[in-house]
Amino acid sequence: MGQRLTKGDVAKIEAEIEYRKVELRPKLAKAVAEAAAQGDRSENFEYYAAKRDNNKNSSRIRYLERVLRFAEVIDDEAPSAPDKVGVDMDVTVFFVEDQEEDTYTLVTPIRANVLKNVISIESPIGKALLGHKVGDTVRVQANAGYSYPLQIRAIAPSKRAGGLDISKF
Repeated sequence: MGQRLTKGDVAKIEAEIEYRKVELRPKLAKAVAEAAAQGDRSENFEYYAAKRDNNKNSSRIRYLERVLRFAEVIDDEAPSAPDKVGVDMDVTVFFVEDQEEDTYTLVTPIRANVLKNVISIESPIGKALLGHKVGDTVRVQANAGYSYPLQIRAIAPSKRAGGLDISKF
């Protein structure tokens, strides 16, 4: 089983593949040909740089195609129960042990960015929060020997989730 993706994620991935194949690939191939025409390749930095960029592009295309091939597409439409935590929702939680509050945006793994509080639905916190309501206290299983409680304080549809880019590898 592959990654869980929303229909929006699939559209973004398909658009990136199309861009890389139709626009970027010809430009990179031309750059390789121009660099190769400069003569001796043993000391031709431009040739190696152009080849590297072309190979990175091809690798990214293969990666994205593989992600799509094995993806499980999940529903990203309005949640059936808007009062429950789901994909593309902002969730404000209270860390009971630390007496601190924080807000997270729950997204699919390919859009997660922990540094910006955008967490995956497959992360420990994401798994614990999914399907719960405001006021619920959930236990986050950090590892085999430790878990901690989180209290859900607020749930709202995320304004920023749809605009998040897919991650680079």
